[in-house]
Amino acid sequence: MFSFIHSSSVLGVEGKGIAVEVDIASGLPQVSVVGLPDPAVRESVERVRAAIKNSGFTFPLDRITVNLAPADLRKEGTAFDLAIAAGILTASGQLEAWPFNNTMLIGELSLNGEVKPVPGVLAMIEQAKRSGIRKVLLPLANAKEAAWIMDMELYAITQLKDLVLESKGEEAWTAIRFDAVSSRADTTAVDAVEHSEVYGDYSDVYGQQQAKRALLIAAAGKHNIMFAGPPGTGKTMMIRRLPGILPPLTEEEALEVTKIYSAAGKLSTDAQGLIRTAPFRSPHHTISAGGLIGGGSVPKPGEVTLAHHGVLYLDELPEFSRQVLEVLRQPLEDGIVTIARSRAVFHFPAKLMLAVSFNPCPCGYAGHETAEKRCTCSDSSIAKYRSKMSGPLLDRIDIQLEVPRPIELESPVNQAAAMSSAEIRTQVLGARNRREQRNIELGLKTDKRLSGAALRRSILMKEAAFSLLDNALTVLNISMRAYDRILKLSRTIADVEGCEYVEDVHVAEAIQYRRLDI
Repeated sequence: MFSFIHSSSVLGVEGKGIAVEVDIASGLPQVSVVGLPDPAVRESVERVRAAIKNSGFTFPLDRITVNLAPADLRKEGTAFDLAIAAGILTASGQLEAWPFNNTMLIGELSLNGEVKPVPGVLAMIEQAKRSGIRKVLLPLANAKEAAWIMDMELYAITQLKDLVLESKGEEAWTAIRFDAVSSRADTTAVDAVEHSEVYGDYSDVYGQQQAKRALLIAAAGKHNIMFAGPPGTGKTMMIRRLPGILPPLTEEEALEVTKIYSAAGKLSTDAQGLIRTAPFRSPHHTISAGGLIGGGSVPKPGEVTLAHHGVLYLDELPEFSRQVLEVLRQPLEDGIVTIARSRAVFHFPAKLMLAVSFNPCPCGYAGHETAEKRCTCSDSSIAKYRSKMSGPLLDRIDIQLEVPRPIELESPVNQAAAMSSAEIRTQVLGARNRREQRNIELGLKTDKRLSGAALRRSILMKEAAFSLLDNALTVLNISMRAYDRILKLSRTIADVEGCEYVEDVHVAEAIQYRRLDI
């Protein structure tokens, strides 16, 4: 007696089709799970046994072999429970096999037969659609998440005993069919709440007009940004308000981000709709390299991937391990993390804005001394402190700005007139729209990171601006990477100003943002 059930697993952030094959033969009662299962999969035998018995079925007292194919790929997680149970029930003749043809089953079982939600459902169903499977039987708690994959027939159950419906004919499917179209229409956007209520408003920040201007430019062009300055100048406060001026994610971006959070097990089953606000991640400085870029025997997404299409904020940058910081080089350059294992290579998306802040020395007052606060650090301790930040890493940060202590507070009148996050966000949207329209007119892909000839084609630049930039390359001895980044930054500044051509004033402003190069 043999049965075949489609199931799925998550590798990295992508789904992988898994075939659950069950064979029941005469012999001593024994259940063997083969196909490189991890402990959670091996333990599924006891969960499935209890769930079958407590749902009114009979667990076969024969030799049962469960094979998870492909056999050379390590399997982990609890998403196979429902498929294994269905395979045993069909192989033993307690359920008919035909309803499960071309149907993918995913779900975890509790001992009483309850079908519980599993992480990574979006990635699994997307993979099923690519492989030609159109029917999915899944936990009811995962159904709203799954509904965002179009053109799929979803059947949601809460108990293992609900499978008995499938033996009563084709019309029985309608009893557990989930209305995906209505679910998508009824969900509300995640970003319905005002950004200022979640992140705070820039109108609350006293002074620091240049820093706010830098954040506007960074948000408009998705540029990496660094703030350096003494304690208490508002570096952290301003960067934490950065998501409030970012535009909402597009439908495609929202689906990508939601799929990542689903695969990482960080998507709540109570979530209403896709994640439409840009992610903001701020890991502690004790994080490991694996926690930052992803890792494990079967790699899981790290913080850089969880910040995809959003912001990764590293507060007090020199407190991070240098080894940890160096792993950021490839993601910042390529927008992707590649992790190789003996059996597979995993790719994680990582198109993000890096925002960092730090003090000039361990005590925080070097170069910013006052009568009350004097720097107590030696030259060697300052050098050691700053050595955590390597030149190649700093070269990848477009905006490097010193944030001094305000000399005097703004008057209440000027503070009331300060731009709010909503007004800054409007400027960010305008700049991005101008860039996208220009790239469309030039035949360039708007979602691609431009470089080389494509970058220069996209930048309409006046001769005086080119001369200034070439002169900076010689006089300031900047790298060619920094040259390209200044070029992109100049183009963004021109877009913020609503200018078709990049002028020398835009280049001059971009150059002065590279303080650590100067």
